This record gives sequence, structure tokens and C-alpha cells, in this order.
Amino acid sequence: MGYMFLFLIGFGLAVTGGVTTIAYMNFLPAGVSWVEYFIFIKGRIECYFLPIGLLIMTLVIYRFPNKP
Repeated sequence: MGYMFLFLIGFGLAVTGGVTTIAYMNFLPAGVSWVEYFIFIKGRIECYFLPIGLLIMTLVIYRFPNKP
């Protein structure tokens, strides 16, 4: 049960971070360059949720007990 809860937390963080990162891509058509975009999202804490969530999900998947 704990593994499932941790996986869902990681999934929620990954979705939140991914949606936010994609939403900030709307600045690109407004004339912001890719370098400025990456500098901008580097300073946004919600964009760090994507790698943190992926890391949590990966750890839970590999730590989940495989009982044949």
C-alpha cells in the first residue's frame, strides 16, 4: 500500500511539473529564445516537480517487491 501511495505522489508531481513546463512554452511564440526559456524555468520551483516525480516513480518501481 505504501509503494502505491508513493508512486501516486510521484505521478502527481511529474504531471504537475510536466504541465507547467509545457505551459511555459507559450512564451516561445512571444519572442523568448530557448536559452531565455531554460533560464526562466530553472528559477521556477514547480518545474522541478517533473524530475523529482520521475525519480520517485523510478525508485518505487525498482524497490517494489516482485513476488512470483
